[in-house]
Amino acid sequence: MAPPPSTTLAFNVRRRKPELIAPARPTPHECKLLSDIDDQESLRFYIPVIQFYRYNPSMIGKDPAAVIRGALAQTLVYYYPFAGRLREGPNRKLSVDCTGEGALYIEANADVALQDFGDILQPPFPCIDKLLYDVPNPKRMLNDPLLFIQVTRLRCGGFILGISVNHVMSDVSGMMQLILGMAEIGRGAVAPSIQPVWERQLLNARDPPRVSLLHREYDQVEEGTITSTPSENTVHRSFSIGPNQVSTLRKLLPNTLGQCSRFEVLAACLWRCRTIALKPHPDEEVRLLCMVNVRSKLSPPLPSGYYGNAVVFLAAITTARKLSQNPLGYAVKLVKEAKERVSGEYVKSVADLMVMKGRPHYPMAGSCVVTDVTRAGFEEVDFGWGKAVYGGLAKAGLGAKLPAASPCVNLVAIKGGIAISICLPAPAMDIFAKELEFQSKSLFISSGL
Repeated sequence: MAPPPSTTLAFNVRRRKPELIAPARPTPHECKLLSDIDDQESLRFYIPVIQFYRYNPSMIGKDPAAVIRGALAQTLVYYYPFAGRLREGPNRKLSVDCTGEGALYIEANADVALQDFGDILQPPFPCIDKLLYDVPNPKRMLNDPLLFIQVTRLRCGGFILGISVNHVMSDVSGMMQLILGMAEIGRGAVAPSIQPVWERQLLNARDPPRVSLLHREYDQVEEGTITSTPSENTVHRSFSIGPNQVSTLRKLLPNTLGQCSRFEVLAACLWRCRTIALKPHPDEEVRLLCMVNVRSKLSPPLPSGYYGNAVVFLAAITTARKLSQNPLGYAVKLVKEAKERVSGEYVKSVADLMVMKGRPHYPMAGSCVVTDVTRAGFEEVDFGWGKAVYGGLAKAGLGAKLPAASPCVNLVAIKGGIAISICLPAPAMDIFAKELEFQSKSLFISSGL
């Protein structure tokens, strides 16, 4: 199968000098503590998002770069912590110094048209480093902007919006609240319809902290064979799946599992296929890690407008042999059981663990991290030019660079279904593709770089 146009496309992007956009009006200069869920090591990276927009003849005379630049300045009046800078205090506790310095904004022009990217947009995107501003030092983060925005005009009159948000500030739901507020102002609103709420103390550790539950998602493990592949042969690829393929996978499950969500089925399938492809030692422990939105698990609920991280990791764990040799239902059962362990007490216990254990990172060795943003609503964001043709995560690996066998697998919404975006060493990618097709008993359409 010949690769679609987007995988072979090359073009030039001319960037103007980056500038800091401060809030349009004076904002409070204060120091705000992040929650103990916010500032864990596992969230200390930038979320890369990209949005593609068509030309709209009704917007003739309006410059998308100017509209978004103005909307950003107005939105930062309400979300003014995003115009500040991170500081780190005792015990690595993060806070935001609301300095009003601003978010980093870049205006650019590309000699390419939207139609040149192909009929169905999905990662990996060509020349992504030209469309999404590369965060200078994503591991440092302190004293750097918390929000990066690039608007790239296209030859056809459409445009591309690249956004990088520091994850310690917001989860995907909070990020969407910020972006939707900016889009509302871009369309002429005087203020976001949902007023932002900070209140990060609601997800702080208890006093005194007490870890009341087992949290194997933060096990400290040694590197195994699953992470030992050279990085120079890494491939980024997407696989498109529609409702029929999900239905086919459901038919592989025993009735004893009961009702299974789309995410449970896909996450289990991808975890299994990825493990088979990477060929770890049969006795090596492997884990599926997922982030779960806990807003519905908390009592009392978080206030409307809360835009901090209200997510926790969950872990499904087994050995490579058991995962590979058992049918799909075995993996789905492990995922369902992991999800059932998440409760309000679980969230409190995670916050306590962060304080008591030094804010640990989840183990990279043997992990598969599945992130589902298919229902986040990125494609609904409208600055006046209509909804996005594609909206969502920009690449498989969350953060700046894609390592060998990146543990991240992303699910994003595309026209007609879901794009499964994954990064693997080339030999493993071939095995993964064959195993995925075998599991589904259907045709998966793929694209890759």
